[in-house]
Amino acid sequence: MTSTETYDPNSDATRPQPEEKSKTVPKSYILDMDGVLISGRTVIPGAKEFIQKLKTRGIKFLVLTNNSMYTPGDLSHRLRMLGLDIPPEIIFTSALATARFLKSQKPHGTAFVVGESGLTTAIHDVGYVITDVNPDYVVLGETQSYNMETITKAMRLVAEGVAFIATNPDPTGPTETGIAPACGAMAALIERATGVSPFFVGKPNPLMIRMALNYLNVHSEDTIMVGDRMDTDIIAGVESGMETILVLTGVTRREQVARYPYRPTRIVESIADIEP
Repeated sequence: MTSTETYDPNSDATRPQPEEKSKTVPKSYILDMDGVLISGRTVIPGAKEFIQKLKTRGIKFLVLTNNSMYTPGDLSHRLRMLGLDIPPEIIFTSALATARFLKSQKPHGTAFVVGESGLTTAIHDVGYVITDVNPDYVVLGETQSYNMETITKAMRLVAEGVAFIATNPDPTGPTETGIAPACGAMAALIERATGVSPFFVGKPNPLMIRMALNYLNVHSEDTIMVGDRMDTDIIAGVESGMETILVLTGVTRREQVARYPYRPTRIVESIADIEP
């Protein structure tokens, strides 16, 4: 600065310039599993290559699923057998989210649980006792065999005033032989019988997305949600302030998008069309 120049603390030349974060740090990804990475027992073409690109480029990602039947270890093994190398610590399920929610509401509580090992393991891991005697919560999750005696017990507990929690609102889920009733359908049965609506923890509840973001240690503005369902994946991403990508390899068809009052940021044929 010469003697004739005046120092201006508000000038662009002297003001510290903000870092252009978006140009230097790639966005992280939250990926739905069924319909995005796999379809039944088949890997969706391009999924393996996409995951490898994320790993090679050091991009953070998390596989997020409403499936509460299996532990992350179970799902990791299942994916590995199909050719996708995704470790358990990069898989976050509605069962884990439900267990964390219960712990945040009432640590060391009790619950009557309808579900498989993915849900019961997660609930035990947060210090809960599973019981049908005066439980604090009725927790409904996915299972391969809904037993009417168990459902009736859950219904009676809810009717008696026990708090009603469900892992996810999906009415149906894919099986090897076609769709089957899922957690949302069974929750509707109990709700119709008791008049009590459950609190759904999984997608599209933004609570699960916030848990996933915290688990991944990233911010919503720096993360992209990739899903195949407008009514769970995309709305959850939109309500959480994330960029969203709808893939057409799962539930939602392109012509169905116009039915919804919200839109994904992008629509692509499959994950193979996404360049991280």
